[in-house]
Amino acid sequence: MGKIHELPEILADQIAAGEVIERPASVVKELTENSIDAQSTRIDILVEDAGLKSIQVIDNGIGIAADDVQIAFQRHATSKITSRDDLFRVRTLGFRGEALPSIASIADVTLETMPQDASMGAMIHFKGGKLIAQQSYAGRQGTRITVNQLFYNTPARLKYLSSPQTELAAITDWVDHLAMSHPEVAFSLSNNGRTLLRTSGNGNLVQVISAIYGVKNARQMIDFAGEDRDFQVSGLVSLPKLTRASKNYISILLNGRYIKNNQLSNAIIKGYGSKLMVGRYPIAVLAIQLDPLLVDVNVHPTKQEVRISKENQLADLITTRVANRIGQQNLIPSAVGNLNSHQPKAKKAEQFDIGLNPQAVEHQHHVEKQQEVLAALLGEKPLPVSKKEKQSADSESEQAVNEPFKPQTITHPVMIATRADLTSSTVQQWDQKYRSQVETPAASFQIHEEQAEEKISEPSPRRFPDLKYIGQLHGTYLLAEADDGFYLLDQHAAQERVKYEFYREEIGSDNPAEQKMLVPLVLTYSVSDALKIEQNRDKLAQLGINLEDFGQNTYIVHEHPAWIPAGKEEETIRNLIEECLADPQLTVAKFREATAIMISCKQSIKANHHLERQQAVALLRQLKECENPFNCPHGRPTVVKFSNQDLERMFKRIQDSHRSLRETKNAGD
Repeated sequence: MGKIHELPEILADQIAAGEVIERPASVVKELTENSIDAQSTRIDILVEDAGLKSIQVIDNGIGIAADDVQIAFQRHATSKITSRDDLFRVRTLGFRGEALPSIASIADVTLETMPQDASMGAMIHFKGGKLIAQQSYAGRQGTRITVNQLFYNTPARLKYLSSPQTELAAITDWVDHLAMSHPEVAFSLSNNGRTLLRTSGNGNLVQVISAIYGVKNARQMIDFAGEDRDFQVSGLVSLPKLTRASKNYISILLNGRYIKNNQLSNAIIKGYGSKLMVGRYPIAVLAIQLDPLLVDVNVHPTKQEVRISKENQLADLITTRVANRIGQQNLIPSAVGNLNSHQPKAKKAEQFDIGLNPQAVEHQHHVEKQQEVLAALLGEKPLPVSKKEKQSADSESEQAVNEPFKPQTITHPVMIATRADLTSSTVQQWDQKYRSQVETPAASFQIHEEQAEEKISEPSPRRFPDLKYIGQLHGTYLLAEADDGFYLLDQHAAQERVKYEFYREEIGSDNPAEQKMLVPLVLTYSVSDALKIEQNRDKLAQLGINLEDFGQNTYIVHEHPAWIPAGKEEETIRNLIEECLADPQLTVAKFREATAIMISCKQSIKANHHLERQQAVALLRQLKECENPFNCPHGRPTVVKFSNQDLERMFKRIQDSHRSLRETKNAGD
C-alpha cells in the first residue's frame, strides 16, 4: 500500500489557516475586507478580550444569497473572479476564497446574512470546520459574522500569541489602515464595550486621520497629488517638525489596499531631502491608483506584499511630488514660541528676589550665573570656585570665572538647558557624584581598523593630553596643541560625550529628582499607540515619566525628571515614549542607554556655533575628565591628532640626508 494519501479537508483548511490567519487581527482584516467588497457603507467591529474571546463584524452590504451561504465556506469558493484573466485584473480586496474556510476550521463561527431586496436570509453555524446548523434568518440588510473561541482546537497557535494589549494594538492598526483606505465607509471599533475608533464615512481623509492620530497632528499635515501616464498619486504628509521614530506611520494604499513596500516608503522620505532629522520619519498616507494589470497582488496569502510594474518610475513620481509640496511650505519656526518657552524661568527667578537686599541679590546672581551658565554650557559640573581648585585650574579657566558675565554674547540654548530649573544643592550632589565617577578607574581604548574595543584598566596620567586651546575653525572644530603635536576636536562630539556620561549617571539613578511643571503636559495618541504605551508604563515610570489617564487615549504629565532640559519637556517626553513604541523588546537598561544618547545628542552644541575662548577651554577640560574622552556615544572620534613628526613631514622638514652636489651629479651619471 502506498504511503502518499490525501489529507482530510478539515486538516488541509487548518494548515492553510496558518498562512491566512496568524492572529485575531488577521480575522478582523479578512472579514472587514469582505464587508468592503460587499459595498458596505457602514462596518461595526466588536471584539472581546482583544479578539481572543469573540470577534463580531457587522455591515450593511449586499449580503449573501441563501443558496450561496454554505458554498462560501468551501475552500477556494469566491464570487470575485471566474477566469485566469480576472486574476490579473483584481479590483477587490479578497479573491482567493481562503478566509472563511480557514477561520471556520479553527474557531466557532456563526454567519447571519440578509441579501438586498430579499424577503428572507440565512444563518449558518460552523465549529472546527464542521457544519453545526443552518436555517432561515430574518433581519436587517447586510451580514453579521461572529467568531468565538479562536484557535480553540490549535493550542500551539494560541500559545504563541502576544499579550492582549499587543493583539488589540494589531487589530486597531489594521482597522486604521482600512479606514484610511476607504474614507467613504463609516467604521467603528470597540473592545469590551469601549469605543476605540469611529469615522464618519463622508469620504474626507483628513477627518479620518484626525480620528486616528488626533486633530493636532492632522493640522500639521499637507496634501499632495500628481500623475503620469501610468500612475496617480495623492495623499497627506506631515510637516518636517511632526515626525516619528519609525516608518510604521507611513501608510501606502494601492487601489484601496494597504500594502508594505520599502522602496515607496523610502521615496516619500527622499522627498523631504535634508529636512528630516536623522532617525526620524514622517507621518504619511499615500494613495496610489493604477491599472490592475500593472500590479500582481497574488504574491502572498495576506496580500500585503505585491509586485508593481515600473516601480522605479512610481517612486520617482512620489519623491518629486512630495518634494515640490514640502518646498512650498515656510519651515521657519516661530521665534515668539521660542521666546515664550523661556519666560516662565525668568518669572521664577524674580520671585526669589522678594524680601532680599537688591544689591546683595544682584551680586549673588552675578556669581551664580557665571558658574551656572558655564556649567550648563558645557553640560557638567561648574568651574572650580574654591581657593585650592582655583590654584590648580589653568589661568584661562580662572579668567572665565572672574570675568563679568555677558549674556548677550552667549546665545546657544544649552547654557540654560541643563540645570536651569534645579536647586544649587541638587547640582552640587550631581557634580560630586559625577566627579567621584570620573576619579574611579576608567576605560582605556585600543583602536582597531574597524571598531574600538573597551578594556578596563587603571587610568594613566597621560591617557588624555593636556591641551592648550588655540582657536576655532568654521565654528565647528576646536584647535589645540600639546607637547607632542597639534589636535583637532569636533566640538559637537566632544560635548556630546561629556553630556552623555552625565545623563547616563542621572538617568540610571534609582531616585531621580523630579521637577513640577506649572502647566501640565497633555499627550494624545492613536488607539494602537495608546495600547502599546499601556504595556510600557512601568519602563517609563522607572525613568520618571509618570503618565496619568486624561480621557480616551490621552495622558497628562504633572512632573518630569530634573535632568530633562528646560523648554524641551514635551519634545523629550514624546521622544522617550516613541522609543518604547518603536521597539517593544526594549529593556529598561537599553532604554536608559538610548535615552542618555538621545538627550546628549540633542542638547549638545552643533556645527557653525562660535564659542568664546573661556567656553572652549572649559570644554577641553571637561572632555579630559570623561571616562572615555575619545569617542562620542555613536562611536565618532572626538579628537584627531597631528604629531610633531606629521607636521614636519607635511612641510618637508624631515627629508633624506643631504648629499653634496658632486654626489648628486655622480649618481645621475
